[in-house]
Amino acid sequence: MKSFELEGKIVDIHNERIFPGKVFVKNGIIEKIEEIEDSINLHYIMPGFVDAHVHIESSMIVPSEFARLAVVHGTVATVSDPHEIANVLGIEGIRFMIENGGKVPFKFNFGASSCVPATTFETAGATISADEIEQLLADDRIKYMSEMMNFPGVIYDFPDVMEKIKIAHASGKPIDGHAPGLRGDGLQKYASAGITTDHESFTYDEAKEKIEFGMKTLIREGTAAKNFEALHALISEHNDMVMFCSDDKHPDDLVLNHINKIASRAIAKGHDLFDVLRVSCVNPVTHYNLDVGLLREGDPADLVLVNNLTDFDVFRTYVDGVLTSENGKSLIERVEFANLNQFNCSPKSASDFEIKSNGKSNLNVIEALDGELITKRIVFPAKIENNLLLSDVENDVLKLTVVNRYEDVKPAVAFIRNFGLKRGAIASSVGHDSHNITAVGVDDESLAIAVNAVIKLKGGMVLYDGSETYEIPLPVAGLMSDGDGYIVAEQYATISRKARELGSPLHSPFMTLSFMALLVIPYIKLSDKGLFDGEKFEFKELQVL
Repeated sequence: MKSFELEGKIVDIHNERIFPGKVFVKNGIIEKIEEIEDSINLHYIMPGFVDAHVHIESSMIVPSEFARLAVVHGTVATVSDPHEIANVLGIEGIRFMIENGGKVPFKFNFGASSCVPATTFETAGATISADEIEQLLADDRIKYMSEMMNFPGVIYDFPDVMEKIKIAHASGKPIDGHAPGLRGDGLQKYASAGITTDHESFTYDEAKEKIEFGMKTLIREGTAAKNFEALHALISEHNDMVMFCSDDKHPDDLVLNHINKIASRAIAKGHDLFDVLRVSCVNPVTHYNLDVGLLREGDPADLVLVNNLTDFDVFRTYVDGVLTSENGKSLIERVEFANLNQFNCSPKSASDFEIKSNGKSNLNVIEALDGELITKRIVFPAKIENNLLLSDVENDVLKLTVVNRYEDVKPAVAFIRNFGLKRGAIASSVGHDSHNITAVGVDDESLAIAVNAVIKLKGGMVLYDGSETYEIPLPVAGLMSDGDGYIVAEQYATISRKARELGSPLHSPFMTLSFMALLVIPYIKLSDKGLFDGEKFEFKELQVL
């Protein structure tokens, strides 16, 4: 690898100073940093950004494509939980992510997925046992144990959960948390198990309490959940205990920005520059012990050149001294790979989505919230014709279904508000966390058409507008495209726009749909086994008095 030097205004986070200087790079390592009298280069040289928690699969592109898009925004590394593909394909899926990501100049840091399946109340494609967690954590490429979503299992000492935690501690690698709404004694028990982070705080008080119990807070600002406004005060108040993450970043969003724009927003809120850069660049590296450079002599040359320290618009990105982006253009080449998948269900008929009335006049209805993972429960009068429960399009109460893609069984059906479709249906095989097929539609015929299109593709996103279907194939585990990330971003933007044209008021209807089967986030969701109360962790009756 060639030697080169960069000249600019060096942002020294460790000593909190900015000075004109030169960075000498040899064989991908920063050999020397030299202060000079002045710099003719107006660019600032700083460490690269790190996303402290992201599911690459949510971008609907494979890791190598994610890297192509992310480096343009100065991201040099991610801490990535592969539990989406793990729920479909188990360890085989995790190994695919590691191997694909390893083919490009980018620093993916994958974890051992701790909750596969996420709960026992749904059907997933795989199970990862404690023994397999031990195998994964023995791999140097696995940096941590991924989010422990089963917080009741920690609080009540479930043997299988505690065995995984014990194994993680023995490995010396950190354990990520996931505890939405957990407070008080339950939180104390959870944190005392040695769980070190949480990215699920929706309020300042909740996040602050977690910090007081020793857990680091990841301020999440992604496509799905947006908690920056509620939590950003922590950047200054508890600077060493905070990181930035996206959690889920859809492709049309990733094309626009990444962690750089969260940092920019923090600066706009008046936070100190060096506090913001520690949260954006340094804290994930030190917490997870990542092999990512922080602009010091002897470090890997993972750095970015930015135009200013307010917008963080990126001029160049280097990873291990390799120039990966310049002037807003990715320089990472596409790589070839073989697809892998698991899809076993057969086509459905409209009658599969019928629900007979049991004589009760009301329904427990899921109320979707725009830009939120949580939902609300409302009770709404049922629309009944010929003893069948129907979508009530006029009142925006539509049928929601989850179709088991791993076994040929009858779909689960419930009702949902706020999708606003006036005709047709939308369906997707991206359905956190087990990734069965989730669909919402105005009638049973439309549901069948959309669901069957997903089944025919063996994974994808489909919109049926009452006459035509629009598709994004996702042949990699039914979660990711095998295509160019920029093209997938355009396809996703188009199908989202068409969903809004069907009447949906949601900013990202497919994104919202993908979380309607996420049982570990309250309050009421639908699994392939039925309507589920995410607060009480039990199934709920659909039809009520």
